[in-house]
Amino acid sequence: MSGLLFVVSAASGTGKTSLVKALLERVTNLHVSVSHTTRGQRSGELNGVHYHFTSKEDFLNQVKQDGFIEYAEVFGNYYGTSQTTVRQQLEQGHDVLLEIDWQGAEQVRHIFPKAKQIFILPPSQFDLRQRLSNRGTDSVEIIEHRLSCAVEDMQQYTHFDYVIINDDFNKALHDLESIVSANRLSMQQQAIRHQALIEKLLRVEP
Repeated sequence: MSGLLFVVSAASGTGKTSLVKALLERVTNLHVSVSHTTRGQRSGELNGVHYHFTSKEDFLNQVKQDGFIEYAEVFGNYYGTSQTTVRQQLEQGHDVLLEIDWQGAEQVRHIFPKAKQIFILPPSQFDLRQRLSNRGTDSVEIIEHRLSCAVEDMQQYTHFDYVIINDDFNKALHDLESIVSANRLSMQQQAIRHQALIEKLLRVEP
């Protein structure tokens, strides 16, 4: 497989979805893997674009068939990443980005130990609470429950390769793009992607 696998994780409300969306608009040949989920479809969401919405029965059947690289139950709903889709994209030379929680990232490490894992932190707990409240999609009870889990989630940052503080959005986006660019410029990746050029440069002409 010649493509790179990136994993972006964060506590709920940290802004990772907005960062990933902006990154995809700036970086070419980077494909986000659309997760499967059993949660209800929210207003404005499109099936196959934001998530693959599926029933709990169908989801658990795919789990039994090892259809997911990672999956988890979060706030009563299941989320999972298709193994077949990701492997096909990587084998075709495409870089793939997974936007998943830390439990999923932990599972990915066992299957793809070379994946580049990035954790995003908010500048403060107060800022995190404000972001969750401003969504306007969840009840007060759900917001409080998410906040109670946030500290535990953020403690997982030590298991990741990179950490970004999302205080200033543009700076955080620049940091995220820099991580992608730096990994693409590694010797191993350049040797694969520019094999023909390198062989020509190193060829001793008679």
